[in-house]
Amino acid sequence: MPIGIEPMEAKLVRSLPDEPGWQFEPKWDGFRCLVFRAGAEIDLRAKSGKKLARYFPEMGAELAALKPNRFVLDGELVIPVGATLSFEALQMRIHPAASRIEKLARQTPASLVLFDMLLDETGKSLIDAPLTERRAALERFFTKARAGKWLKLSPCTTKRSKAERWLDEGDGARDGVIAKRSDGAYLPGLRAMLKVKKIRTADCVVGGFRYESGSRAVGSLLLGLYNRDGKLDHVGFTATITDRERPALTKMLEALISPPGFTGKAPGGPSRWSTERSGEWEPLQPKLVVEVRYDHVSGGRFRHGTKLVRFRPDKKPKQCTFDKIGPLLGSLSRGIG
Repeated sequence: MPIGIEPMEAKLVRSLPDEPGWQFEPKWDGFRCLVFRAGAEIDLRAKSGKKLARYFPEMGAELAALKPNRFVLDGELVIPVGATLSFEALQMRIHPAASRIEKLARQTPASLVLFDMLLDETGKSLIDAPLTERRAALERFFTKARAGKWLKLSPCTTKRSKAERWLDEGDGARDGVIAKRSDGAYLPGLRAMLKVKKIRTADCVVGGFRYESGSRAVGSLLLGLYNRDGKLDHVGFTATITDRERPALTKMLEALISPPGFTGKAPGGPSRWSTERSGEWEPLQPKLVVEVRYDHVSGGRFRHGTKLVRFRPDKKPKQCTFDKIGPLLGSLSRGIG
């Protein structure tokens, strides 16, 4: 089986399928990872094809110690921190300095959550086999591997009601639910699975804004929440502003320009959190509140851009606090083999 094989991907949908013939699994908040082993040779590949083994040296050592010495697995690299998973800790591993990586590997060791098997220990390809057969092979492998706490078996169910509960719980370890056809083959590179994410809303203070590139019209609103010290921290942005709304909104925002805008953590330049290209922003008096729709919070920030739902003139800015977006923390080990 070529190392360059692409993982099967998922298409985002609004709701879980309700007809029979589907298997549901939690969508874990980590790095998708294909694991290849042929004797002493071990390779870890990201969804993009990027080699991951050097960034997770502890994982290579653990895999080398397994009794089965030939397999291809599909799973998710995660880093448990406290009662949940830390995506930031994963991102910190992608570092050029080997000494830094080794230090982080000792401080925050990674785990591997398994959910599919492409090649069994006998060398038999399972790509064309139905999911039921692949899952059975994976469970046999997991039992035989007798690994430590670093190796996890993702739970699965054919009951839509249980999958709905996973969505409703929405803890800090899960990023949604994946649905796979029970009789489906593994289709590399194709969006043959379905994924559903829990969408939530939050009221945020507009602490600043950015102009559109090359324009004097508003491009995005910078969102803030008050922390325990009463300081306004930047938590993300929304750029879903229509051209029809833009002129009046720009005029309203410019009338409120006044530093400092954010009194706690302030926006910086482009980062892993933002696709915005400009680091320049205009601070505002903390008077406007908006309701936004978001899918995930990580490290006290919205992971992705949010969708503007409406302005909330009925809401006091000081009511916009972090407890409104705090994830329900769930243990990684709860319900995982």
